Amino acid sequence: MQETTGALILAAGRGTRMPSPRPKALQTLLGESMLALILEETAKLSGLAGIWTLVGHQAELVRAEAERAAAALPPSRADAPRIFCIEQKEQLGTGHALMTALPEMAGQAEFDRLLVLNGDVPLLSAPLLARFMQEAGDCDLAFLSLELPDPGAYGRVVRDREGRVRAIVEAKDYDPALHGADPHEINSGLYLIRRGTAESLLPRLSSDNRGGEYYITDLVKLAADEGLDARGILLPAGDGGEALLGANTPAELAEAERLLQKRRVRELLEGGVILHAPESIRVSPLAEIETGAELAGPCEISGRSIVRRGAVIASHCVLRDAIIGEDCRIHSFCHIESARVEARCLVGPYARLRPGAVLEEDAHMGNFVEMKKARLGRGSKASHLSYLGDAEIGPGVNIGAGTITCNYDGTRKHRTVIGAGSFIGSNTALVAPVELGEHTLVGAGSVITRDVNAGELAVARSRQVNLPRKK
Repeated sequence: MQETTGALILAAGRGTRMPSPRPKALQTLLGESMLALILEETAKLSGLAGIWTLVGHQAELVRAEAERAAAALPPSRADAPRIFCIEQKEQLGTGHALMTALPEMAGQAEFDRLLVLNGDVPLLSAPLLARFMQEAGDCDLAFLSLELPDPGAYGRVVRDREGRVRAIVEAKDYDPALHGADPHEINSGLYLIRRGTAESLLPRLSSDNRGGEYYITDLVKLAADEGLDARGILLPAGDGGEALLGANTPAELAEAERLLQKRRVRELLEGGVILHAPESIRVSPLAEIETGAELAGPCEISGRSIVRRGAVIASHCVLRDAIIGEDCRIHSFCHIESARVEARCLVGPYARLRPGAVLEEDAHMGNFVEMKKARLGRGSKASHLSYLGDAEIGPGVNIGAGTITCNYDGTRKHRTVIGAGSFIGSNTALVAPVELGEHTLVGAGSVITRDVNAGELAVARSRQVNLPRKK
């Protein structure tokens, strides 16, 4: 029977080296929080009984992000893991984090092994995690390590003359006189521990160290002293070691984002996406860009955005959770969020689609047009200077420059419906709730407050009066 694994993401720490009011795990790379990126990759693993996020400092913010990221995971396979949160009310170290989490985890799901990840290692990938778990085999405790020219603040791996792991010593506790010459092998913070081993060794952890904390790293020495199978799996040099680098400071966060952007650009180019000025193109790992799409930098595409084949995104566009259909053209300086643009549409420049906006096939949304919770029908046009909110606009409609839907009465939002084939003259105000039938014509400058029947002409403005000019 295949063993099951419970994954625990440690995101409870204060992150004192990251001087920001935002929790460290919520710092972003390419538009996504570190926590969301780690959850995304961890959820791709098979055989997981669940994924737990340990929250502590600013717990509600981190919990909300974990729940948001979990809800945004793509429709999954039958064995997709369940997602949980556990609160560590006192932050007394990584060992204390396990002491807090393990009993709650055991009460929520059955699992044989515990995979522990830090919430500040945003470049982790599912293939690397799967490979680590495979190489760990059935050992009692394993951790992934790598060699760095400058170990910095990372915990040092101590081995005996035969190369067996004896301990991991935190940087601030490392004493060359006691532990030997300062090694270059460091602990990545990624562990796989047999559940029984963790339950046996955790009560024996001590906080007798300079930090006064319980360290998960001390489990390694306890396991080695007990004669258990404790392994340090060294990632070979040049084998993707950057994926294990933490983002503990603003400088490290910037470097992690640079590496992630470089990786993402390489993936897009290898996938047949045409990129102009790729060094300035920022595409989230969560976004899907199809072969034959074309992006010009600088631009930002984040969230669960999808850009279909043949679509062209010009420079200075920002997309989040946007779906762009085949052969669309998005001109420069457009902002599209939680909206759908169907095939062969033209958008912009300087257009904004807010959540709930839909452009049906062959529609045209021009410069300085804003839409929210509105649908622009097939082949319809809103070419200039309009606001369309809470509106249902049929196919073949022309929206004149300066037209707005007046959807808010100070208390509630109301809908506007415009039937197929209608023509709305420039500088029209449609005061919702209002419905215009098919093939209606509205005179320029009108303020429409009542429904207009199909085929009717509506004019609601004062008659022009020409008077002699007074000197």
